[in-house]
Amino acid sequence: MSDDKDNLPVKSGDDHGHGAVEVSEPIPDPGIEPHEHRITDIDPKAADRVERQVATMFSLAGLLALGACVAYFAIPRDATLVFGPLSGNANNMTIGLCLGLALFLIGAGAIQWAKKLMVDTEIVEYRHPGHGTPEQKADIIEGFQTGVAESGFTRRKLIRRSLIGAMALLGLPAIVLLRDLGPAPGRKLYDTIWAKGIRVVNDVTLRPIKPSDLIVGQLVNAAPANLAPIQEESGVEYQNAKAKAAVIVVRIAPNEIRTPAGRENWGVDGILCYSKICTHVGCPISLYEQTTHHVLCPCHQSTFDLADGAKVIFGPAARPLPQLPLAVDAEGYLVAQSGFTEPVGPSFWERG
Repeated sequence: MSDDKDNLPVKSGDDHGHGAVEVSEPIPDPGIEPHEHRITDIDPKAADRVERQVATMFSLAGLLALGACVAYFAIPRDATLVFGPLSGNANNMTIGLCLGLALFLIGAGAIQWAKKLMVDTEIVEYRHPGHGTPEQKADIIEGFQTGVAESGFTRRKLIRRSLIGAMALLGLPAIVLLRDLGPAPGRKLYDTIWAKGIRVVNDVTLRPIKPSDLIVGQLVNAAPANLAPIQEESGVEYQNAKAKAAVIVVRIAPNEIRTPAGRENWGVDGILCYSKICTHVGCPISLYEQTTHHVLCPCHQSTFDLADGAKVIFGPAARPLPQLPLAVDAEGYLVAQSGFTEPVGPSFWERG
């Protein structure tokens, strides 16, 4: 019975490896298979035919990109395409089909170009350290330049021009579709429906709130009293207005409140009102801890100290909750002195 070690390559020489000669591997290296030339390598007419095919794909891609722009304006937004039991918006489907085919043709043309026209040679790449020497970097640059030359990009003008045209036209639909972003919001991100004299009401019962309705340590979810007329006019406008105007009203012992400068008269007997919308990404918050006066956002755990101007004490939020100045009207109900003095909700790009 033979030992498997007898089949392994061996070296002859002393114990330190001096004069060692490696014996050949038991399985010979098969090497690289003979190179097979493509038809486009030996037949210039075939190469020209493939070049025309690739240029046609790129040209059609450009036309389809233009078609997407035309469809955006020409097809009515409420038009419908019906395919048996299926149906869909004609405008969206046409734009999507044109852009999808344009991208497909650019990809297919690039593959055809690489497989049939670019230089087809086998190379061997040896392993090397992760960092490169100046010589290796120079070799990479030289290799890139050689690849550009071998690809025929500079020589085959028809392909180059059709590809550049297709890529340039493909950007037009992206520019046209920016129109769907709608009109600029103007001051909508800054303002809410809170205004001077608007009563604070319970967001469930819609009953106006008096200071006597709140005890120390209590937190109430509230809303402006002028939400009801908006609800009757438009459900969408109502939801948007309610989402931005939602507030929390809390009563804290006055001696435990650290009032920020300039807000000395924004509370009523320890009653403070803050936006309910987290300044991180806009989640509603009302998880309140009476002993610390901290309110927690359930989404990303931003924590605000309501006894200290609702400043951030933990989490990713970048600014305190906006505070609504409160007062009491002639009938003893809590009302807003004004609207919020800063935008509510998460910060947006214009705020930095």
